[in-house]
Amino acid sequence: MINLLIADDHAIVRSGIKQIFALTMDIRVAGEAINGAEVLDSLRQGTYDVLLLDLNMPGISGTDLISRVRSHYPDLPILVLSMHDQPQVVSSALKGGATGFATKDCEPQTLFTAVRQVARMQRYVTPVLAEKMALEAALGAPSLPHHLLSPRELEVLRLLAKGFGVNEIAEELAISNKTVSTHKMRLMEKMNFFSVADVVRYAMQHELLA
Repeated sequence: MINLLIADDHAIVRSGIKQIFALTMDIRVAGEAINGAEVLDSLRQGTYDVLLLDLNMPGISGTDLISRVRSHYPDLPILVLSMHDQPQVVSSALKGGATGFATKDCEPQTLFTAVRQVARMQRYVTPVLAEKMALEAALGAPSLPHHLLSPRELEVLRLLAKGFGVNEIAEELAISNKTVSTHKMRLMEKMNFFSVADVVRYAMQHELLA
């Protein structure tokens, strides 16, 4: 039996994941976490075969959380389950220590395969993502500036573009104002932006407000 720890801050998503894995005979959800701190607490208190991890959660998340987990539990397979499907995000997660990557719109059977494969400590990327990554590598497709952002920086960019202030973003993401300001500073530097107006203009041009 593969015991899963699922980490996602959305209750509906966690409920859906549990229903999906209830259809299998060899995979069960043995624990849940809604943020990075709970992930680390759960790993200290229980034994799991795979961590099924969303990239965007309150507090420590994304590649920072992957690195933290990997440093303490080097043999624990980590399967990222994310809404992000950009090749750069996938590569960043895998380089950061994730064992596999799947998107939240994948078919249940694809997710079952992903869990089983990473449980054997084998790398797995869903076929659609693998094809995207291979095509981009073959064509040498130029990366858009926002592809350089971490998932959390991209989330902050979207919220800034929607008119959220630093304090509102901190409350929305359950992180400190200082952390939001740091993410804002880094994304502004990476994107070569000089004002929030630049953020709004870019987000509208590249349809990042959804």
